[in-house]
Amino acid sequence: MLAADLSPVLLLPGLFDSGPEHWQTLWMRGRPGFRRVEQSDWERPRLEDWMASLDAAVAAAGPRALLVAHSAACALVARWAERGARPARGALLVAPSDTDAPSFPAGPAGFQPMPLARLPFPSTVVA
Repeated sequence: MLAADLSPVLLLPGLFDSGPEHWQTLWMRGRPGFRRVEQSDWERPRLEDWMASLDAAVAAAGPRALLVAHSAACALVARWAERGARPARGALLVAPSDTDAPSFPAGPAGFQPMPLARLPFPSTVVA
């Protein structure tokens, strides 16, 4: 399948964003249909703020949007879907953070408990 067949692809970095050599950043290079969903606070995020950014990005991309989430953004996608989110074509959830683990950073707000419900669109988890 060609990258053009996948568009639009919304890349959802986890905490601290994705640096210049992170796989999400590398995937964006040369692929105009791949877009990073920017967040206002990468270090001490509030789930409500991140969900608003995701919802706006999906609204702009349309129902064929494919979500590619990493780390804490996997919980974001699951929480967003729990609320009766807009339609999405599917999701790739890579290395989900355990938001209930004692090792999960104290800064993020609203990411606990980790959602466990089935997503309303096709999805694959890579752990």
